[in-house]
Amino acid sequence: MSAKLPMVYLARHGETAWTLSGQHTGLTDLPLTPNGERNAKQLGERLKAITFAKVFASPLQRASRSCAIAGYDAAEIDPDLVEWDYGDYEGLKTAEIVAKNPGWNLFNDGVPNGETVREASDRVDRVIARLRAINDTVLLFSSGHTLRTLAARWIGLPASGGQLLALGTASLSILGYDHNLSEPVIKLWNDQSHIAAS
Repeated sequence: MSAKLPMVYLARHGETAWTLSGQHTGLTDLPLTPNGERNAKQLGERLKAITFAKVFASPLQRASRSCAIAGYDAAEIDPDLVEWDYGDYEGLKTAEIVAKNPGWNLFNDGVPNGETVREASDRVDRVIARLRAINDTVLLFSSGHTLRTLAARWIGLPASGGQLLALGTASLSILGYDHNLSEPVIKLWNDQSHIAAS
């Protein structure tokens, strides 16, 4: 095969106070920590040799700021890249949630007064449709659970498959294809090798 297959680079935003504390951060628009800004810059250094046909970012500042610090000021804001709406669980830690709702799992249950699994899945499916229409190398900046959902849907799994894909802050992942466009794969996942020890 001589034609180069397109790839989708996924960048998770840098660290925030709530990623450090383990609180669910959906639509709360938190800034990056100083370390989160450093990590976004390191991610940008890693990406600078790659040419992207398009760059998209979530409207939340933790993603859009990570994108800008990484060197992509002209990124298009895509509302479908926003993090899950955690509704009643916004700002809570998983232990606090399961104390109230034993066995709860975001990817299976969604959130009371927040986003359902179907809504999140439909949202990332719209992103995937746009990416496949571009059919070129693209970079996305978003949040952990949205990117995990997107990766699961990219390879044909239900949204619940996202629970199998851990994702650290300022990480880089790559979605692509194996032999042709009918074989979507995850080519790289949760790589943080560009992040220098603090």
